[in-house]
Amino acid sequence: MDEQACFEAVAQRVPSLRHFRCDQLQDPTFMKAVLQDVIVPGMGRGDLRIENGRVAAFDPSRPTKEPRIVMPALVEAHCHLDKCHTLHRLADVGGDLSAALAAQAQDKSNWTEDDIRSRAARGLAELEAAGCGRVRSHVDWGNETAAPLNWTILNELATDQRERSVLSLAALTAITQMADPGFAGSVARAVAGHGGALGAFVLQHAGRTEGLDNMFTLADRYGLALDFHVDEGLAPGLDGLEAIADTALRHRFEGPVLCGHACALMNLGSADLARVADKLARAGVFVAALPTTNLYLQGRTGGTPDRRGLTRLRELAAAGVPIVVGSDNVADAFCPVGQHDPMAALHLAILAAHLDPPFDPWLDLVTTNAARALGQTPVTVIGAALTDLRISPARDIAELISGRAGPLLPIALPLEADQ
Repeated sequence: MDEQACFEAVAQRVPSLRHFRCDQLQDPTFMKAVLQDVIVPGMGRGDLRIENGRVAAFDPSRPTKEPRIVMPALVEAHCHLDKCHTLHRLADVGGDLSAALAAQAQDKSNWTEDDIRSRAARGLAELEAAGCGRVRSHVDWGNETAAPLNWTILNELATDQRERSVLSLAALTAITQMADPGFAGSVARAVAGHGGALGAFVLQHAGRTEGLDNMFTLADRYGLALDFHVDEGLAPGLDGLEAIADTALRHRFEGPVLCGHACALMNLGSADLARVADKLARAGVFVAALPTTNLYLQGRTGGTPDRRGLTRLRELAAAGVPIVVGSDNVADAFCPVGQHDPMAALHLAILAAHLDPPFDPWLDLVTTNAARALGQTPVTVIGAALTDLRISPARDIAELISGRAGPLLPIALPLEADQ
């Protein structure tokens, strides 16, 4: 069998390779090839030339009947691997944010080493199967300054699976705790020791100003990213997001700041919204929409809700504020359903926030924007290693986002296992 016939035989057993053409093969790992007729979001349709395991060029091509989509691996910017898959032992799930917090707090008596590791590993495997290459999980910190058990276990998990995906962690504290300089400093040092992000839950808490100042000072000192749960509600008067933007501007903070939820922006009129958005844009603050959990928890009236638990994605984007979308909670007190899949979260955000076609730019919310929000270098297709890319049999971006074509798959090179 000649080289081309051998390659085609292998490709029949590896669906993601069926559009490769063996081109001037130099060795049996097929590190020089052409991936024919692919759609690259934001670039168009053509052939990808692969050299030494990386995309070398994107060339014009003749369309076929079966194009494939090639794009960067997904980035999960906001999930909770320490909480996930606890639903089966929660008796009273359903209600608003306060009810969810109470139910999850009660469940923590079950958080043993084996329990946390098993549930978190399941969640991480689900993210990898959905096409994720990078993940940030929040980790409840608790009341002590020392790192909690869930922080230790998830850091071990991050080390164990780092060849498959990159897992980073954000310490989830209360902003009232961070108002104590001693507590804040101890947490920041522990987080810095593991390359994590410093985070807090922010509403109208006492000591909020002092807590935010402490966090920005410590993040600058230790080179940490910041990640907040903020204004997670539709009650009038919530203004934590603006307080974070004001603090970032006052400190001239240059590190990444990600603010999740920000549902209370729905309460603002056009002038107030424009003022807050301008501050966010000038401070470079990213805002994460988390539609699954927020649509479930927010706007409860006892009947069918008439307000959407979401942030103002379209208005923020128009004002130059970088936005992302995340999966948030899965099968826990905060969301009894959900999926560990940023693409599924984007699908829901498109429906809930009326994010209209063309859809290519919205993919940035779960790829390049999400990577930047975590303080990481985003992957672009040209020049990327094949291990950082994913492929889909979807014929267009709408089919990809809908999930009808199935999850994104790794591009299976090199092929030692198939020879």
